Amino acid sequence: MRKNISDKQPEPRLHGEKRKIRRRPFVAVLTGVAALFIIMGSSIAWLAVKASTINKELDAAAQLLPALKNDLTSNKADDATAAVERLRVHTAVAKAAADDPVWTLASSVPGLGPNFSAVAEVARSADDVASIGLTPLVKVFASLDWDSVLPSSNGSDLGPLQAASPSVSAAARTVRLSAERLNQIDESNLMPQVSEPLAQVRKQLAQVTGTLDSAAATAEILPGMLGTDTPRSYLLMIQNNAESRASGGIPGALAILNFDQGKLTLGAQSSASSVGTMSPTLPLDAEQQQIYSGRLGKFMQDVNLTPDFPSAAKIAQEMWEKKTGQRVDGVLSIDPVVLGYILNATGPVAITDPTLNAVVTDVGLPAEMNGSNVVQTLLSDVYTKIDEPAMQDAYFAGVAKEIFGALSNGKGDAKGLVSGLTRGADEGRVLIWSGHNKEQSVLLDYPLSGSISGQAVLPAQFGVYFNDGTGAKMDYYVERTVQLVKECARDGYEETTVRVTSTNTASPDAATALPEYVTGGGVYGVPPGSVQTNIAVYGPVQANVETVKLDGAKVEFAPYLHSNRPVGVFTVQLAPGEIKTVDFTFSKIVQHAEPNVFVTPTVQDVKDVTLPTENATCG
Repeated sequence: MRKNISDKQPEPRLHGEKRKIRRRPFVAVLTGVAALFIIMGSSIAWLAVKASTINKELDAAAQLLPALKNDLTSNKADDATAAVERLRVHTAVAKAAADDPVWTLASSVPGLGPNFSAVAEVARSADDVASIGLTPLVKVFASLDWDSVLPSSNGSDLGPLQAASPSVSAAARTVRLSAERLNQIDESNLMPQVSEPLAQVRKQLAQVTGTLDSAAATAEILPGMLGTDTPRSYLLMIQNNAESRASGGIPGALAILNFDQGKLTLGAQSSASSVGTMSPTLPLDAEQQQIYSGRLGKFMQDVNLTPDFPSAAKIAQEMWEKKTGQRVDGVLSIDPVVLGYILNATGPVAITDPTLNAVVTDVGLPAEMNGSNVVQTLLSDVYTKIDEPAMQDAYFAGVAKEIFGALSNGKGDAKGLVSGLTRGADEGRVLIWSGHNKEQSVLLDYPLSGSISGQAVLPAQFGVYFNDGTGAKMDYYVERTVQLVKECARDGYEETTVRVTSTNTASPDAATALPEYVTGGGVYGVPPGSVQTNIAVYGPVQANVETVKLDGAKVEFAPYLHSNRPVGVFTVQLAPGEIKTVDFTFSKIVQHAEPNVFVTPTVQDVKDVTLPTENATCG
């Protein structure tokens, strides 16, 4: 039988000849997949190494920041310079790890890629802050002789500050751009391991950006404000917290501060009552007149019923000019708490005025002011021990004269003075307004402008402001707490309650134990010993003030609008020992930023007034 071709047997293989093996397709695929897994495994291991490096280096950099801050505040320029150099080494290594090609490739992988990209941006921003931001700032710090920079009777040397202005401004711009890049990262798709640290870095970078911006602004406008080009004069208002006003307290002592080439001299002194009554009343904008009445433009004692310090300062400038004929270049404001901070730096000052010394001897007031006794003396003892209001004002003015006399003579520790004034500014106790438009446009970007609108106000900022309604000095005995409560969102909008709790700590016999000048004697309808306060609460722009509750029960209130911010006003009266809580609820809040609150600075420490935000339980 004949065989078919298909039945042909394979040819015999010659001795030594290797047999050719045909790989089947699925075997090749498996081999490729195995190789891919090996590559991926290597890449994952490599990425893990880089992630560990970035984490370790950035953590090491963060550990250096407290020491750097301490070096700066302690005037240790060499140590601060060394700390920044070490910090730069750590951030440079972290940035190099994040710029690795494999890490960059991983940033483009769908799903996980944004996490790698976010970490890389954090590393780059940290390096920007260290190399471009902190380095020039520390160099400027090291070059300054603080004793010669600050105003004194001998003038000040602002040359180094002026020379440093361009480099500090450039550093501020670069770091601001880094902050903006981080803020543009969409964190909705990030893993918690990345999104949570990112939020912390954003907050820290915002603080650094604020510091650099402040340094740049200071270098830009401070020389001119201290009279480098032409002499300057400022009206100083010392706000008396014992009788609350929205920005702190009733303007007590007034004085003129003169600056010429950085040389500080104390000019005329006066009091708010001495300025008298404006007739006709100065013109006001309609919104503020509606909320705070025409008293804003009538009495110097009431210019700061409004919390908007630029408005109050402009009115005070005009009142002073009408009274004295002098047009000042700006208005500065501090309170007795800040006087205490200044005295901590200058050391004690003695009362040298012979007339005041006689009063001190007769009534037992301190003959020497220091950081520990000045607040109680000026806000309480002076009223309980001196009966005559004119002499009370004279004593207040005399203390201010001695303190600023010590400053003008260059007495005390310069760094301590800067630290004290910085603390006062952070607490809202130091406010500045310039009548020169260019300078004021810079100041408006910062909280020390006291503005209730613009760049200085955070997106979700609330404001709680107190105005005395007793017509006396009883606010010294009031303790307050303010707390934000984040309610459950409604209709897609945020909702927040501002809770204000007030306690009258005066003794039960305050009506008779305290002088009539302190209690008010019932002249304005408030029983002696009781305290009446008009509370004005501001919400974020475009929100609504929905309800007000007094101790849990809804009450009628006065709703207003100021600079497109909703305002709720309610009056509280407290008998001695009485406690009341008022809740102002705001709805339709379009801002999704974390809320914060600014409160009128009082006798209390700010940290004791503002409580941590509370989150409501939402189902």
